[in-house]
Amino acid sequence: MKYIFITGGVVSSLGKGLAAASLGTLLELRGLRVVFQKFDPYLNVDPGTMNPFQHGEVYVLNDGAETDLDLGHYERFTNCVLSRHNNLTSGQVYESVILKERRGDYLGKTVQVIPHVTDVIKDRIRELSDENKYDVVITEIGGTTGDIEGLPFLEAIRQFILEVGAQNVVNMHVTLVPYIKAAHELKTKPTQQSVAKLREIGLQPQVLICRTENPLDRDVRQKLSMFCSVSPKAVIEARDVEHTVYEYPLMLHAEELDKLVCDLLHLETLEPDLANWRKFVERVISPKKRVKIAVVGKYIHLQDAYKSIYESLTHAAASQDCGIDLKLIDAESLQDDVDSHLKDVTGVLIPGGFGERGVEGKIRAAQFARERKVPYLGLCLGMQVATIEFARNVCGIKNANSTEFDKDAAEPVISLLEEQRGVRTKGASMRLGTWPTKIAHGTLAENIYGQADVLERHRHRYEFNMKYRDRMTEKGFTISGTSPDGTLAELIELRGHPYFLACQYHPEFQSKPNKPHPLFKGFIQACLSHQPDGAPRVATDPLLPPRVPDRELVPQR
Repeated sequence: MKYIFITGGVVSSLGKGLAAASLGTLLELRGLRVVFQKFDPYLNVDPGTMNPFQHGEVYVLNDGAETDLDLGHYERFTNCVLSRHNNLTSGQVYESVILKERRGDYLGKTVQVIPHVTDVIKDRIRELSDENKYDVVITEIGGTTGDIEGLPFLEAIRQFILEVGAQNVVNMHVTLVPYIKAAHELKTKPTQQSVAKLREIGLQPQVLICRTENPLDRDVRQKLSMFCSVSPKAVIEARDVEHTVYEYPLMLHAEELDKLVCDLLHLETLEPDLANWRKFVERVISPKKRVKIAVVGKYIHLQDAYKSIYESLTHAAASQDCGIDLKLIDAESLQDDVDSHLKDVTGVLIPGGFGERGVEGKIRAAQFARERKVPYLGLCLGMQVATIEFARNVCGIKNANSTEFDKDAAEPVISLLEEQRGVRTKGASMRLGTWPTKIAHGTLAENIYGQADVLERHRHRYEFNMKYRDRMTEKGFTISGTSPDGTLAELIELRGHPYFLACQYHPEFQSKPNKPHPLFKGFIQACLSHQPDGAPRVATDPLLPPRVPDRELVPQR
């Protein structure tokens, strides 16, 4: 078993997760079996209770674990299917240690960070090692080197390397090499100091991933090599990608990172075949067609809040050789004059969310899509607001609402799940993880999925109230997907509408670059058929860029 540890220095948000995911892509294409872990130093047990403005989206795994969004990168970029064992927070570590102490598992010993906290961290790494399913474990440590809460994780890694042997481990450090415009210079001092901090802890990186806006010339590489005790060929340039994050694996391959890592770990592998990845990237960068899609949400000011949704749209659009112009609309701004915001879009997507803020704006957006026959895709709350809108404006149930927004609603077409009625705590208490959905015969959903049974990931507390099923079905509201026993509505569509689909689950968590989710793919296909000007914009449009030759997709070393 081989191990790669990825740390970050100088500042946060350098893209450690993307670096890890991209390296995983390259190693998988070399024929290796790769698995990931993310260690987060924050004291929350998981990110499930965090505000999206604080932390970005919560990514849900098959087993219901609410995890960091970087696990989304890992699953999208590779064939991995991860579980709660692949994400560890300081909150989980200390919770485990304290519970053991209360049970008396430590036999009266004084409980300390070393060895008790560090042992829990090492045990989590060994859990994956002991499965013998993988060749390489890639572990990303969140935060920035020097943060006090990250020290136990770095100490645990130091101990772990001593135990498994340095020949089986590669330490990678993602760092910033800033450009000072006034001096016309790239500065290496922040990286030197960050590596010095790692050395104080007892870790020596063998590879530097240097985030930079400008090319690293030979002198800069030599300087970083000398002062950080890293081989010159292990100073890897990671410039800001020009078009899409999916260029990142191509960039790192051009820098020969995957070959370097395999050499350091003494792994003999074949050269990776990047043809399909290059084709996907080419379609993202220079598509033949374009569509404009409105995303009506309440966290649109933070890009990471709907990260998986944006990526799923990209995957689906690329499969149709299509580009996307996203129109991000704050739901609160749609209280009035919806037409001016949505008149020029080819599709409307309403994502999930919690709380009453912006709900009426989302309801108006769903009404616009229904009445104007604009393709609509609703996810979780997006299904619930579409249901409320249809009940109010088509079925005449004027007081239709959700008990989430009005606990005493006279017409609760959306109500709390029965299993949630006694729940009082917030963390990890929703309906979470993968659940089966039975697709109704003869529906648009069956045509899109091409199968009668599907598995989808959930994260919600409220559901469609089946007491209203008959009244709404009479008016054209179709429940096209249910739980196997038929008691829960999982997917709805509208008769007579070209594409109005909304689901209680989160399909965005199962989309990949060359395997888009069927609901997103169908949505893009419907958008291409519904251009406001009557025809899709094609590559002959002078505003669209030309196709990009493979050799120009990434900067060459």
